[in-house]
Amino acid sequence: MKQARLDSFLLFVIGCAIFVGVGVLYARSSLVSQVDFKCLYYGSRCFLQHSDPYRQSDLLRVYQAAAADHPSDTAAIQRIVALYVNLPSALVFAAPFAMLPWGPAHWLWMSFTAVCFIFATYMMWRDGVRTAPRISGLLIFLFLCGSELLVEVGNDAGIAVALCVIAAWCFLEDRFVWAGTLSFALSLLLKPHVTGPILLYFLLSNQKNRKYALRTVAVTLLFGAAAVLWVYHVVPHWSSELHANLREIAAVNGVNDPGPAAMDTPAHGARMVSLQTVFSLLNGEPHFYNLASYIVCAPLLIIWTVTTIRTGFSKGSAWLAIADIAVLSMLPLYHRQHDTRLLLLLVPAMATLWAYGGIIAKIGFWLTSACALLTGDVVCEFLAETANRLRLPAHGLPGHLLNLGMTRPAPLILLATGAFYLWAYVRHARQSQPV
Repeated sequence: MKQARLDSFLLFVIGCAIFVGVGVLYARSSLVSQVDFKCLYYGSRCFLQHSDPYRQSDLLRVYQAAAADHPSDTAAIQRIVALYVNLPSALVFAAPFAMLPWGPAHWLWMSFTAVCFIFATYMMWRDGVRTAPRISGLLIFLFLCGSELLVEVGNDAGIAVALCVIAAWCFLEDRFVWAGTLSFALSLLLKPHVTGPILLYFLLSNQKNRKYALRTVAVTLLFGAAAVLWVYHVVPHWSSELHANLREIAAVNGVNDPGPAAMDTPAHGARMVSLQTVFSLLNGEPHFYNLASYIVCAPLLIIWTVTTIRTGFSKGSAWLAIADIAVLSMLPLYHRQHDTRLLLLLVPAMATLWAYGGIIAKIGFWLTSACALLTGDVVCEFLAETANRLRLPAHGLPGHLLNLGMTRPAPLILLATGAFYLWAYVRHARQSQPV
């Protein structure tokens, strides 16, 4: 067991080195380097200058004033940066970074993201290594190697996901609970649609977890209200402007369009992981692919909710429940590739299954490994670029199947993994009920 733990830790260390090394390398050379952080940074900088970051003309003016810091940015990058779609709490969070010049600000952001994410992976490794050292080490290695995009583009999902994972560990271990509460609240203020489903588990769980969750909600509302009041004082129409920006970014041919128009740029489509990207290949109408996604996901989410309410608390069932909702929550609503780093929560759940052994443990390992690989940044980019070079047909059944496999592997493996973990969770819940 000591050698297995040592091997596992070595995989963790190598994974951390690859995560940081590849992320920094890409951040220094990529055309989209720090594009998401630029939006946060210049949005907060615009706000601190008492201008309106939700108005594209104001934000673009602040961004273009610092053109010397971004001489290679294309017109497409400028349009992305100028369309601010984050909550007021993100403006406030990024304000300390916006007070610094661009150079130290983006290096500090990259460092903070990397430290938070590595610490979160360590928490998951530490929990999983108790019962499945080599399996946990391998999964952590795969997740770390597939997460360079967090450092490259600087999306705040890296920080939000890491804080949520750390908070879940604190709550289930019943240690550093106040630190977990603050971490969870901050993650919700940054990415509520990503980390909110994890909070739902704690709200539906036993009395102690519900107390932690309600405390988190209270802290989130307190800080959120303060951020909204501060932003409202400078930008009274932020809400309507945010909605307008969200509609524009999700419009046909927009940055967040999951429809078939994304097939013209496979890498763009591959970065979105919701089921809408799959169903849009059958029918490009939003009413169709949205409804189809909801119909597929609704029964799975209902079963998960009922099981969570009825099941008594145990750490094993808790990790299975959290892992499953982390996967399922990616499917019905808009999510991008960097949001899938929340799947770090699969590691303790997989270790729970591995301790039971048998065919279920083996199926779970192969599915979880495939999920870590096919939602990873490098693999998704490679498949999408390969599809682009092969010029895959976009019409007919063969074309749809090829495009699904090459440019939409993430939602397919997420659906399979979510269904498996739901089955494992229900099965574990039934076996743990007193006769």
